[in-house]
Amino acid sequence: MTTHSPALHRTRPARTSSFATFVRENGLSLTLAAMFLVSTAAQIGFGLGAYNEERAHAGFDAVTLGTYLASGHFLEAIFENWESEFLQMGIFVVLSAKLFQKGSAESKSLDERNESDEDPRRHQNDAKAPWPVRRGGWVLALYENSLAIAFVLLFAFSFVLHAVGGHLNVNEENLARGRAPVTFGEYWTSSQFWYESFQNWQSEFLAVLAIVVLTIFLRQRGSPQSKPVAAPHEETGV
Repeated sequence: MTTHSPALHRTRPARTSSFATFVRENGLSLTLAAMFLVSTAAQIGFGLGAYNEERAHAGFDAVTLGTYLASGHFLEAIFENWESEFLQMGIFVVLSAKLFQKGSAESKSLDERNESDEDPRRHQNDAKAPWPVRRGGWVLALYENSLAIAFVLLFAFSFVLHAVGGHLNVNEENLARGRAPVTFGEYWTSSQFWYESFQNWQSEFLAVLAIVVLTIFLRQRGSPQSKPVAAPHEETGV
């Protein structure tokens, strides 16, 4: 009777493909990026339709997609929203570094040591630390504030393009109505421009306030934005 070594009958563990691993490790950003692209495509499609309807009512010919993407109608709409989002996130990053909210999952702990406050200079000799930490000096000074700096730059970029797009859009509307064009300075200092800006800014600040306060009392099991379901209301941070 022939016997076989048990080793020959062992089942090899299934190998996880590199693609599946990549998707699992980056699922949140991939999903959000897909949602962003789909939403942007939808905005462009419906925006082009709405823009051409407006032009038809004014007696103008319809424009192509390429022309629409360079129009004030599109530039103002998209960058007006981006501007407020980057402002929201930048303000929240800066304020949450210095201020507290007792009981909120979005606040640092009131009493316990917060890892984010640790001086990175203690890790300059850590081989796995990011290069700016190991480099030190002004490079590290920029790096330890790089998240806030990035949001400031993204906000400034979007703010300028909101203003440029709004100026183009106003003059397109003035042309259609037989009115004289306005200068960029006149538009930038107009009530209309700042009304549009603050209209978006106030809603973003309200959204941040909502998540800061609601996470004191409400929970979402499994979410890193929520405290554990059984955590007491006064417990601060996650």
